[in-house]
Amino acid sequence: MYDFSAFGQLQTWISLLTLTFMEIVLGIDNIIFISIVVNLLPREQQPRGRTIGLLLALVFRVALLTSISWLVSLRAPLFTLPIPTAEGPFGVTGRDLILMTGGVFLLYKSIVEIYEKLQGHDDDGAGMGKAGTTMAGVIVQIVIIDIVFSFDSILTAVGLVSNVLVMIAAVIIAMGIMLAFSGVVADFVNRNPSIKVLALSFLIMIGAMLVLEAAHQEIPKSYVYFAMFFSLVVELLNMRMRKNMDAVQLRNSECE
Repeated sequence: MYDFSAFGQLQTWISLLTLTFMEIVLGIDNIIFISIVVNLLPREQQPRGRTIGLLLALVFRVALLTSISWLVSLRAPLFTLPIPTAEGPFGVTGRDLILMTGGVFLLYKSIVEIYEKLQGHDDDGAGMGKAGTTMAGVIVQIVIIDIVFSFDSILTAVGLVSNVLVMIAAVIIAMGIMLAFSGVVADFVNRNPSIKVLALSFLIMIGAMLVLEAAHQEIPKSYVYFAMFFSLVVELLNMRMRKNMDAVQLRNSECE
């Protein structure tokens, strides 16, 4: 299981690079959620909140990797519901309960955040945070989502690589990269309100996907991530166009 000699093989390093890339891609939604939730704190506490959030995500992932047998057991039905399926009665597993809880929480949190922005209750962009928001409250929310995202991330890793050490190394490297760039991502999202709404919309889509997976309705993640990437490209083009239009209007006003 812990085979260090495997690192002397080229295939192991290829697997490590592939899995690291996959972990970064799967961790983007985690960074987005952490950035949005941490933004509720005063500006001076936000870097600490992001660091704690990502370190907790790392701890959960490594802990799950060292207990793969328990992770696999979560796929076994805990009880059945009188809902006919092609395989027989609908069996509810521990994985289903985790995904359903995380999906519903993600939907609720994202919808509330969008509603508050539409009502003008969002923070003023100065990084003052929201009244009544504490570091402990933010960390609890991060922990809930970290568990769900870690679960999904590790299931992907187990499907790609069989060496646990390679999985742990990939998770540590990916988390290190995400930790280094989390501040940049958070600042970009917070500086651009339209990007923040788009990020919240992404989280709604991911939450819906988790709920559907809990109902045994699998959706290829490639479709979801392609839609997210395409939407982001369109919004970046719109931002560029608005910036150019503002520059033209400024020049015209100066000429007048």
